[in-house]
Amino acid sequence: MSSGNSSLGIIVGIDDSPAAQVAVRWAARDAELRKIPLTLVHAVSPEVATWLEVPLPPGVLRWQQDHGRHLIDDALKVVEQASLRAGPPTVHSEIVPAAAVPTLVDMSKDAVLMVVGCLGSGRWPGRLLGSVSSGLLRHAHCPVVIIHDEDSVMPHPQQAPVLVGVDGSSASELATAIAFDEASRRNVDLVALHAWSDVDVSEWPGIDWPATQSMAEQVLAERLAGWQERYPNVAITRVVVRDQPARQLVQRSEEAQLPAGRGRQPGPRRLRRNAGGVGRRNRCSAGADAGHRGTRVADLGSAANDKHRTLGVTEHRMSGWPDQPR
Repeated sequence: MSSGNSSLGIIVGIDDSPAAQVAVRWAARDAELRKIPLTLVHAVSPEVATWLEVPLPPGVLRWQQDHGRHLIDDALKVVEQASLRAGPPTVHSEIVPAAAVPTLVDMSKDAVLMVVGCLGSGRWPGRLLGSVSSGLLRHAHCPVVIIHDEDSVMPHPQQAPVLVGVDGSSASELATAIAFDEASRRNVDLVALHAWSDVDVSEWPGIDWPATQSMAEQVLAERLAGWQERYPNVAITRVVVRDQPARQLVQRSEEAQLPAGRGRQPGPRRLRRNAGGVGRRNRCSAGADAGHRGTRVADLGSAANDKHRTLGVTEHRMSGWPDQPR
């Protein structure tokens, strides 16, 4: 697993949406537990100098910068409130004059983990995943956690198991590594789910489901054996079902503190579709990229202590903005 030495640590993208506030709280606790830096990023494309050949008011860029500083200040307050003890060792913040997705994708090369809200400030009715979270799931160079702004309905979320879908792909292997690491650190059980088919074959002639299920259970046990040896403290519940993987992961995630899935990867379209479906419906989702090493992710729990604390070394950067007219 990743040692967590990436220079930016955990990156959280912020805007003025409710989910972004929850994402900051989530990321702050995880950075504190891992003892790695936390980086707050607000990316916004600067307004062009003219719109339909009409010059913009000279204060527009200044307003964008001031608004970004206000969001950063609010996020720092959330970090203080969310800290369980001393908070993350260092907190960096940056306001970038560029589009959010390419900015965060580029920064993800130096990150352990990327955390964003499910929907940004420009949310559309009926959508459960925004353009930024969707883009990061497809293109980020590190694991991505998508946070929804709904509160957990579980009575004891910190005791709930970690859930992982296993299908034998390289991305699934990475998700399994993340899930075992998280379950071990959180001292909770792990539920390993294998959905045998994307289609209902129960009525197909010649299909012996009991025999097929037995073989699937054996294959699942073999794929988990090495991880069980590496994490002997993790109790595993193996589940083999005949159903669509995305539907099963969504249903069972209601009783899990974290569903670990896969993000972008080579392979059939139907496999890639499963990861997107889970990300769109889960309260908290972790996506893993088959091309990069993963790291653990934390659960979304309630604040244990709301006292304000003094943060560690804090660094703020604002560069790359165009000159403003005076």
